[in-house]
Amino acid sequence: MRTAFLRSALILGMLLLAPAAPLSAGEKRGQVTNLPLPRFVSMKASEGNVRRGPSLSHRIDWVYKRRDLPLRITAEHGHWRRVEDRDGMGGWVHYSLLSGVRTVLVEQDMLPLHSKPDPKAPVVARLELGVVARLGECTLEWCELRSGGYAGWAPKVRLWGVEAEELRD
Repeated sequence: MRTAFLRSALILGMLLLAPAAPLSAGEKRGQVTNLPLPRFVSMKASEGNVRRGPSLSHRIDWVYKRRDLPLRITAEHGHWRRVEDRDGMGGWVHYSLLSGVRTVLVEQDMLPLHSKPDPKAPVVARLELGVVARLGECTLEWCELRSGGYAGWAPKVRLWGVEAEELRD
């Protein structure tokens, strides 16, 4: 009995002393998921209610009707996430409507997708303004995108849904 108590006390002490994850200066974490805030996600559903507050009793302000739309989570409350879209509009969405799959919104009309992260590389496709593309690898200046059966690299500054300093493998 004493051994079990000591083992429990030791485990509890280790949990209290160990940081959940290293935080950079000023990094905020969600109270529910312990994931960084803000962070990007996408709409899993093809339609999702955006509410004024984090419950079903709150008024629906509008409805997102675009599957894979990139959104930025800015707060968490239970099963609810406060999100913002590209225009800074947002509200509370139930977490089951969101996905961790990363997408971006193209912010330049006829954005060239290059075969390599180099402006001199051949152009494999052009994406229209407002296209939603799957996000792949990102360097400091370029991101790999997939959309409409095409894959290529685009300048990060022409995309919404990825942080300027974000690197992805």
